Amino acid sequence: MADASDVRRLALALPYAVEIDSDGFDFRVADKGFIWSYPERRPGKPRVIRTDIAVLYVGDEAEKQALLLGEPTLFFTTPAYDGLPLVMVRLAAVAVERLDELITDAWRMRAPDHLVTGRLP
Repeated sequence: MADASDVRRLALALPYAVEIDSDGFDFRVADKGFIWSYPERRPGKPRVIRTDIAVLYVGDEAEKQALLLGEPTLFFTTPAYDGLPLVMVRLAAVAVERLDELITDAWRMRAPDHLVTGRLP
């Protein structure tokens, strides 16, 4: 199963992916986030950065719902993410190979076309 070090290794292996300074992990391509640590918020308590849970960009609501309904033990969401193309991934429940696919797909959706295709703009 995966952990934060796997997220870091897989994300940084992608072209032009950068990690920005954070209490957990936070990866971007062309200034757009594609995977980061879950900032858990509880009423009346300070935010807690959860490195055992990743927030993953999924592109659209249809993909989000497919993941949530298809694999509820792996993916979840909270009301704070309603209407946003983001899901949370329980890292301890995901195989590293699957996490690699998820991170790569998120990167592809956020990267400019010329980075994905390898062609100059």
